Amino acid sequence: MRLRVLVPVTTCNMRPAHTPIEGRAGKLRLDFNENTVGCSAAALRAIRKLTAEQIATYPEYLTPTGKMARWFGVKPAELTLTNGADGALQHIVYTFVDSQSTILLIDPTFVMYRFYAQLSGAKIASLQYDTEMKFPVGAVMKALRKSPRLFLIANPNNPTGTLIPAAIIRRMLDAAPRTLFVVDEAYAEFSRVTVLPWIRRYPNLIVVRTFSKGAGLAGLRLGCMFACPEVTSLLAKTREPFAVNTAALVAAYATLRNYGAVRRYAKEITVARSLLSKALQRYGVKMFPSAANFLLVDFGTAAPGLLSELKKRGILLRDRTSDFGRVGYVRITIGTQPQMRRLVRDLARLLPGKKS
Repeated sequence: MRLRVLVPVTTCNMRPAHTPIEGRAGKLRLDFNENTVGCSAAALRAIRKLTAEQIATYPEYLTPTGKMARWFGVKPAELTLTNGADGALQHIVYTFVDSQSTILLIDPTFVMYRFYAQLSGAKIASLQYDTEMKFPVGAVMKALRKSPRLFLIANPNNPTGTLIPAAIIRRMLDAAPRTLFVVDEAYAEFSRVTVLPWIRRYPNLIVVRTFSKGAGLAGLRLGCMFACPEVTSLLAKTREPFAVNTAALVAAYATLRNYGAVRRYAKEITVARSLLSKALQRYGVKMFPSAANFLLVDFGTAAPGLLSELKKRGILLRDRTSDFGRVGYVRITIGTQPQMRRLVRDLARLLPGKKS
């Protein structure tokens, strides 16, 4: 059979969205920047307390939004709950972007930015991180003079790990009041840098957070958007009625009430990141400074074989060849210290000239 339905050109030209490979259970998952030990005990307890009636009922958002808003130090009118950070990004694009818009991106960055930009049919203005993965401030300031509709920024950036100083973000916001800035702080628990309080100074700022990384709730899909009430009210016009599930709501609030577990995990990751960095430095492997729970490294031509051998040993890393146009770049999620020691031992055996 042959499909005779007309399909938009933008859909035909898109590549399928990438999803995690199957069969990851039981392996050391250092490929998708997830929490490598799981969610908190408090979150698990909250999920187990759900009743059959709660699961059979559509969720209510007013009370959970109010509770979470108080924890984050914002008003309920400044917070929108979403189906993961991806849902937040999709929601923003659907609300503010059309085919006549321009979206500014700095590549390489989170793949879903380009995915939603392409899906909207918008024009994409793309700049590049340099070879040392430094943010191109000068080129960005020049591009902002054209007032793109939307500027999507990950801070820290994924996959480079680059952290943009708050002073530079402020400079950009001051220079482009007609551009909507989306600062994606998916890794804020690890960088400990945020511009969230700025939503009351800059009406053109949206801050996005997720419970998928530090909180370990990736399987439940919960994100947050923070913005001034005017922006939030516009987002409400295009919001799905039941985008966030009940289990995500109760687990997220339990996580916030027992946030010490997230802080302890983030502290452990910072120490483990240093452990891995020092080992890679000893082995002469090129890597880039990171403020997140991952490291971008360049294994050169050894990368494909290395990834394959590590997979056989039950360790999954993320090949980022497609981001840079050549073999070698690999993103490594940081796990706990014991998990990083396991990785270091295997790297010592597998890297050319590095035998234990």
